[in-house]
Amino acid sequence: MRGWSRFPLEVIVLAYLLLYLPYFVIVRWLSITPVLDLGRPLTGLEILPATQIISGLATLIFAWWGGWWLYANKRKLGGFTVAAPTRWTFLSGLCTALVLVTVPLSITFEGVSIPFIQLLMRGDVLIIAPVVDLVSGRKVRWYSWTALVLVLIGLAVTITDRGGLYLPPLAILTVILYTIGYFGRLAVMTKVGKTGNEDDVKRYFVEEKLVGIPFAIAILAVLPFVGLNAQGEALQFGFVDVWSSPQIGWIILAAVLLFMISVVAAIILLDHRENTYCVPLERSASILAGLGAAYVLFWFFGKAAPTGAELFGAVLLIIAIVVLSIGPRLGKKAV
Repeated sequence: MRGWSRFPLEVIVLAYLLLYLPYFVIVRWLSITPVLDLGRPLTGLEILPATQIISGLATLIFAWWGGWWLYANKRKLGGFTVAAPTRWTFLSGLCTALVLVTVPLSITFEGVSIPFIQLLMRGDVLIIAPVVDLVSGRKVRWYSWTALVLVLIGLAVTITDRGGLYLPPLAILTVILYTIGYFGRLAVMTKVGKTGNEDDVKRYFVEEKLVGIPFAIAILAVLPFVGLNAQGEALQFGFVDVWSSPQIGWIILAAVLLFMISVVAAIILLDHRENTYCVPLERSASILAGLGAAYVLFWFFGKAAPTGAELFGAVLLIIAIVVLSIGPRLGKKAV
């Protein structure tokens, strides 16, 4: 019996957007709302460990309860049979760990708007998407190139309007690590995962997360011991003290949303069509969610509204989504 493949990919992308919007709002709200006991908001690094632990547990429970782990490769460990990644899904899991750490952190930097950081992190992936397709021998169709150009124009206009990047060092590092992780993950998906089979999506998801989740938590656990000073102290707080914070309820909600986002994202990116089709859909949805979250924060919390350039970029993204939705259907009619 078919599951999500009964629905057009655009419907799944809409669900992705609707999950991402409240996630953005909650995480940003946590980073700007003072905690009574501290007299200041929680930082991104203080929120991150609990978010990853809770999201990871939700993912593992889902994989077991939903039966997805049954589709993973198995190995004997003593008297038990356990799910085990292949060398490719292991590599993808390592790259996923970078993505898991950088995505929540990216929207907590003071003075860096959600639309801007999302355009940066999503835009650089759009640049590498056709490269991955070309290297892997996949044909890149006209509508994918058209959407790619539209998105890149929006990115260029927004950066120009801002007067350049001007990001904190940790934000720059976050963008770089995210790009590395996403590129590696996308390359592996293209090589072994984009079969169009729902069972293969389940297998890939479980094997990748079995590696990515523990490594993401391990990265955060080790960082306090490598001389990061204030950042290390923030991570220690995030592992130990945040659980008694009055904000923990919101952190749990954000973590559950993050888990749901990861499932839908895997379905989109592992679709059998070329990356230059799937990636812009997924990227554009997350950028639009970030833009919507910025308006929610403006209306209810008095934060800065998106700029004209950010709105212009969003319009171009909407046009790109329309092109990506119509292009394949035009191609079928021409055959």
